[in-house]
Amino acid sequence: MLYWALVFFVIALVAGALGFGGIASASSGIAQILFFLFIVLFAASLILGLVRRR
Repeated sequence: MLYWALVFFVIALVAGALGFGGIASASSGIAQILFFLFIVLFAASLILGLVRRR
């Protein structure tokens, strides 16, 4: 999931550099959603791993 967030971030950077504002904005939004979803799932798996270990 982090890979896809980085891919959409790169697409947003390239689109922004070429002047495609709408595509850059959409790709940036998708990248942000994927990144925060990754962070939430990562934190949940860490917490569940610590709880199950005990």
